[in-house]
Amino acid sequence: MKIFLKLKVIKHLSKIPTSVRRLIESRIELLGNNPYPSGFKKLLAREGYRIRIGDYRVLYTIDKRRKEITILSVKHRKEAYRI
Repeated sequence: MKIFLKLKVIKHLSKIPTSVRRLIESRIELLGNNPYPSGFKKLLAREGYRIRIGDYRVLYTIDKRRKEITILSVKHRKEAYRI
């Protein structure tokens, strides 16, 4: 599957410490092979899924028909679910 990042995700990733950012980027890449990794959860308040990486959350949607994953946000857990 192809992975697309929203522009705000790219900006937010640049503000995250390097060691954590590398871990997040590697987990995002793995979503291309398995969009439903161990520990993923379906979001209740809106469409999509999330994976947990330490204190950070990656929120994403899956379009099975187009075979695309769109990363909606990568934020600290305190801010991740605010709309």
